[in-house]
Amino acid sequence: MKVLELKNVNKIYNSSEIKVHAVNNVTLDFEEAEFAAIVGPSGSGKTTLLNLIGGLDMPSSGEIIVGGTILSELKPSQLIDFRLHNIGFVFQSFNLIPVLTARENVELIMVLQKWPENKRNLRTIELLNAVGLGDRLNSRPARLSGGEQQRVAVARALASKPKFVLADEPTANLDSKSAATLLEIMVNLNREENVTFIFSTHDPRVVKMARRIIILEDGKIVSDEKQCQ
Repeated sequence: MKVLELKNVNKIYNSSEIKVHAVNNVTLDFEEAEFAAIVGPSGSGKTTLLNLIGGLDMPSSGEIIVGGTILSELKPSQLIDFRLHNIGFVFQSFNLIPVLTARENVELIMVLQKWPENKRNLRTIELLNAVGLGDRLNSRPARLSGGEQQRVAVARALASKPKFVLADEPTANLDSKSAATLLEIMVNLNREENVTFIFSTHDPRVVKMARRIIILEDGKIVSDEKQCQ
C-alpha cells in the first residue's frame, strides 16, 4: 500500500541575483514499511525534499500526496493538524523539550491528539522500552547522552503511529557506537511497527542498512534502487 506519492515536484528559490532549482521534477512513491535513504552531496536537495514531504515547505509545482490527501490543498491550520496525526519527525539536533522528562516528551504528541491517559501511558512505556530506555522514563534531556536523546526522539516520532517517519541526518551528532545502536533500534521498529522510514543522510552506516537508496544530484533523482538485506 502506498503511504506517500510525489508527482513532478519542483521547488524553486528566486532571488534578485539567482534562481535555484532545489528540487527538480521529482516523482516518487513509498510503500508501507519501507526503509529508504535519500543520499547525495551537500546542496543536492535532500533536506529540501524532506521538508516538502513533511509539509514543512510547499512545492513550487507538483503534488505531494499522503494517504490520499494533497498537502498543498490544505489550509495552514489543517496542515499542522495533518502533520500531527500522520507524519513523525526525527531531527539531527534531537529537538526534545528540555523541561520535560523522556516520558513527557514522548507522551506530548498523544496529549495533543487527545489520547486517553491510560492508552498514552501504555504506548509511552512500550516505546521507551523498545528503544532501551525503560529505566530512564523520568530523566530530562540534560541527564541523557546524545544517543539516548535521539532514541527518545525516535520514540516520540512513532508515538502517534504515523504513516511514515522522516529522519534528517539522525546520526550526524552521534559517536559510532551510539549511531550503530540507534540504527539497530530503528530497523527493529520499522519491522515491528510496520512503519515507513525515510532518511536524508551522508552516513554510510545508514546507507548500508537501507533497503532502498535514492540518489539526488542538483535536485534530480539520478538513481533509485532497492537492496536485498
